[in-house]
Amino acid sequence: MRTGLFVEFSFHIGRFSLHLHSKISIVMARVCQVTGKKPIGGHKVSHSNIKTKRRFLPNLQTKRFFLAEENKWIVLKLSADGLRTINKNGLYSVVKELRAQGQHI
Repeated sequence: MRTGLFVEFSFHIGRFSLHLHSKISIVMARVCQVTGKKPIGGHKVSHSNIKTKRRFLPNLQTKRFFLAEENKWIVLKLSADGLRTINKNGLYSVVKELRAQGQHI
């Protein structure tokens, strides 16, 4: 989910002026809303055993669900493990827990 923010800069140097207009995008973090999984750091290890930094990203999917109790659609960003949790416990009970934690759904 991206939200835009417009920023305007003005610089005055002597008799010259420069006006800049920019749009800043805010991208939400790669975090599962149900399980809380997020990227972790580690090493990529080559055949010669040289270690370089890398990130392991969670398997996130954006999924739409129909919440029958409230008669509306909701969108969740889930890992595959979070999707299994919803299948096991039921959508409404998972949403109740998320709202109790303070998430806006």
